[in-house]
This record gives sequence, structure tokens and C-alpha cells, in this order.
Amino acid sequence: MLSTKGENVVIGKDVLFGSNVVIGNNVVIYEGTRIGHSVIIQDNAVIGKQPTRAKASILPDVKELPPAVIGPGVTIGTSAIIYANAEIGEDVFIADLTTVRERVTIGAKTIVGRGVAIENDCVVGERCKLETNCYITAYSELGDDVFVAPCVVTTNDNYMGRGKERFDKFKGVTVKDGGRIGANATILPGKVICEDGTVAAGSIVSRNVGREILVVGSPAKELRKVPYEQLLRNQ
Repeated sequence: MLSTKGENVVIGKDVLFGSNVVIGNNVVIYEGTRIGHSVIIQDNAVIGKQPTRAKASILPDVKELPPAVIGPGVTIGTSAIIYANAEIGEDVFIADLTTVRERVTIGAKTIVGRGVAIENDCVVGERCKLETNCYITAYSELGDDVFVAPCVVTTNDNYMGRGKERFDKFKGVTVKDGGRIGANATILPGKVICEDGTVAAGSIVSRNVGREILVVGSPAKELRKVPYEQLLRNQ
């Protein structure tokens, strides 16, 4: 049941709404999307969009993905785009201009900042904070309570190759529970930041980051242990 609906809203067939849903102006919600209770969708947002595939894309050509699922208490900002087959958990906040691609799951109470891009086939845990304009590359996995500062770049292609042999070498990054990445850091493909591992601002991570270790530099090297009082288990 819609509580408020703005002007020029387009709602596809078989969209399911919980109670107290508020929709702004010029919103598009595609067929079959499920929207929980007390969801706010602000102006110009697009929910449940089917992906389009470039001719040169390595992604499989999927004709029709399942609908998007938006959990209760979610806020979706102005001009955000959430693709089909995305699942957004309870009380997630998605800021303006964010893109959440297909086959992405986002856990409860996570904050996704302005202009963040989460590419296809990613898992983001609960209570994470992804700040303005950070980039989460395809096939990545973030645990719970992960912090990613503004303009962080994660990557999944080590080869920049031009032949088909590169297609089976893509690998996203893994950030385990409590991992933290400082502003403008770059994480190279397949690297793992272990529990409470911390990457200083501007660092380039070319090897795995150990549990409770702070790394700094280009390439990033171990500086010291993360202070005891800063560990996730002590919060």
C-alpha cells in the first residue's frame, strides 16, 4: 500500500508493496519488484532495471533476471539505480546517484554513500559503511562492519589482456569482518583483507593484509598492529 506517490511514477506489473511506502517524482519500478514496509524511494530512482550487455562484455547473456527485492525500512536516494536480482536488506540507506548492479546482496543497516558503484555479483555484509564515490568491483565480497572510505578503488583484472584467455582470470577482492580501507586506496585483484585489517589512505594493496594488521604505502607494507582499542571486538 502506497502512503505517498509523486508525479510521473511508472510502476510495472506485479510489483508488491508493503505498508507506508513513500515514492517521489519520476520514479520507475520494474515488473515484479518487491518492496517492504516503510521504504522511502526518492525522486528519479530506478528499481529493478534489467541489465543491458555490451557486445564485447564478458558477462553471460542472461535474458531475464529475477526481480529486485527491497527490504523494510530502506531509503533509496535521488537518481539511484538498483538493478534486477539485487537484494537490499532491512534498514539499508542508499544515497543519491548510487548504482547497485545485478546479483548484489546488501546486508541490514549498511550505509551506501553518494555516487557509490557496486558492480555485479557482489556480497556486502551488515552494518558496513561505503563512503562517497568508492568503487566495489564485480565478484567482490565484503563481510560485516566493513568501512570503505571515499574514492577507494577495488579491481578484478590483473592482466588488461585483449584475448579470450583473460575471461577466467577475473577475481574480485575480499574484505573480511571489520576490515577498513582509507581514502583513495587501491586494492588489486583477488587480494584479501583479513578481519580488522586496515589499509591507510592512498595505499596500493598488492598482497593480502593480515588479521588486525595496519598496512601503509605503495606497495602497502605492514606498519604495525591495529591498536587494541580499535578492534571490532572491543567496540
